[in-house]
Amino acid sequence: MSLTVKLRISNQLNLNLGQTSINNKTEFYTPRIRTKPIYHSNPLISTTWHNKPITTMHVPSYSSSIKSSLIDPDGGALVDLVVPERERAKKKLEAEALPQARLTKIDVEWVHVISEGWASPLRGFMRESEYLQTLHFNCLRTESGSLVNMSLPIVLAIDDDTKTRIGSSPNVGLVGPNGDLVGILRSIEIYKHNKEERIARTWGTTTPGLPYVEEVITPAGNWLVGGDLEVLNPIKYNDGLDHYRLSPQQLRKEFDRRQADAVFAFQLRNPVHNGHALLMNDTRKRLLEMGYKNPILLLHPLGGFTKADDVPLDVRMEQHSKVLEDGILDPETTIVAIFPSPMHYAGPTEVQWHAKARINAGANFYIVGRDPAGMGHPTEKRDLYDPDHGKKVLSMAPGLEKLNILPFRVAAYDTVEKKMAFFEPSRAKDFLFISGTKMRTYARTGENPPDGFMCPAGWNVLVKYYESLQAEEALQQQAVLS
Repeated sequence: MSLTVKLRISNQLNLNLGQTSINNKTEFYTPRIRTKPIYHSNPLISTTWHNKPITTMHVPSYSSSIKSSLIDPDGGALVDLVVPERERAKKKLEAEALPQARLTKIDVEWVHVISEGWASPLRGFMRESEYLQTLHFNCLRTESGSLVNMSLPIVLAIDDDTKTRIGSSPNVGLVGPNGDLVGILRSIEIYKHNKEERIARTWGTTTPGLPYVEEVITPAGNWLVGGDLEVLNPIKYNDGLDHYRLSPQQLRKEFDRRQADAVFAFQLRNPVHNGHALLMNDTRKRLLEMGYKNPILLLHPLGGFTKADDVPLDVRMEQHSKVLEDGILDPETTIVAIFPSPMHYAGPTEVQWHAKARINAGANFYIVGRDPAGMGHPTEKRDLYDPDHGKKVLSMAPGLEKLNILPFRVAAYDTVEKKMAFFEPSRAKDFLFISGTKMRTYARTGENPPDGFMCPAGWNVLVKYYESLQAEEALQQQAVLS
């Protein structure tokens, strides 16, 4: 059974989840709220994005015993590929005797992602059939015939020497950057790594300067090896942040403990400013108005590889903690955790991966904004992707039908009210848009943003980071000169 809630829409109040307003133009998008997944027998038949006002929404009914299993993980069960402790010594001896492939730091981040079930039902690095489905369809067909979304190739590259060393062995030992045994890849398949095709299909361009391409793909080997993964020990980074790295299973347990009847996830890779907080708090308010009793926010910053000019993870996490300490977000209804995936900056293709992974973590609502997972064009002064395509793609992507997509209104600094507010086209001149780049420029130059843009304690974290960065750069320059 589901409860139908009638919502009256006006220009002043439009759920704040489904309206985008900018450049004196207002567009209404329908958040897709469904009580069960819809699968098509033909994977080429997709749902349609409707640009029309919202008239009704369907909200799950409630029982006295609330469980956070509001949304099933892809494939029906979470993948857990970490070897049980009692078997680790035996598996380690086996791994030592196998031909070995060395992992990069980013490969280990993908091992982390796969092993904890973020990519469920994927059970290892992709074999060729999985790779081709991902590359050309952005989804995988399960044994039951249903589709699960999988928009990014999760693959392990090896060079010619490693391929020769593996030979005809069906299994390979995986060795971390420091020489430690990480795991075993079983029943392997080795196939050609066509880098140009991979880059073109994932990013829609082969323009030089794509951060992930330059860091990961260009220097990688000409072969890919896929197989079933076994991880010898849980992946730890020993950077003081491991307690934030909650697995999908741990997050689901925490949602149960808090008796969540809705979980809405918000990913970011920048510090949290008051515009973000406005959005998240407004989302919770609207979910309460829809009839939910205890919506829980999953504030889920990306913790894997990011480009050089992004704020480092440890600084972001410290800043996030100040936001909660200052009460900008309510700690009782917010869970802050790290999403371990590396960042591709692949726009509408990558945002599907970000949404899919949160299904496996138990979130049944996903907030999406302007230009998700996007970046500036590497060689031209423009966005690499259309800023609205990410949220439109999420509404149509095969395998994401059971996830409720929540597009949000644009927030900007209201120079009249002296605070972050939702943009109003009727008085566009009163609003100041402060991008992530502009925010970092403020902090780097020591210039304070307008009052009300970010909580003071959180801003101080950024200022101190950039001061330390400048001091380090000065020392390096002095060393070069001397």
